[in-house]
Amino acid sequence: MLNLVPQPAPNPAPQPAPEPVLRLAILRKALLAVDEFGGGPASDFDVDEVSANWTKASEAERRCFDRRSDALMAVASAGLHVASSHRQIGSDVSPAALQLLADEIRTGLADIERLIRD
Repeated sequence: MLNLVPQPAPNPAPQPAPEPVLRLAILRKALLAVDEFGGGPASDFDVDEVSANWTKASEAERRCFDRRSDALMAVASAGLHVASSHRQIGSDVSPAALQLLADEIRTGLADIERLIRD
């Protein structure tokens, strides 16, 4: 049947951010877990902006970003696991070790974000 009444175009569902971009959001939360100040405000990370840059990035930049974010996730995960294990057994976690982990995450995040920043 012919319908002459204009139909609104369906709004496309927003696309979820790519997994490597979401890793950065997780890493920012990990940084806050080991450094209460997080080396600066965590709100400076805009998933939508990084996702937009991701779509503009070359395939080589995406692969590098993916590889580096995956490696940094492994470092953060291992460090947080050790800190959590120490706390579960009632042992103190070395502030120097937490600072070292925070510095590693902070530096890694800055390096990764630089890969696809405009």
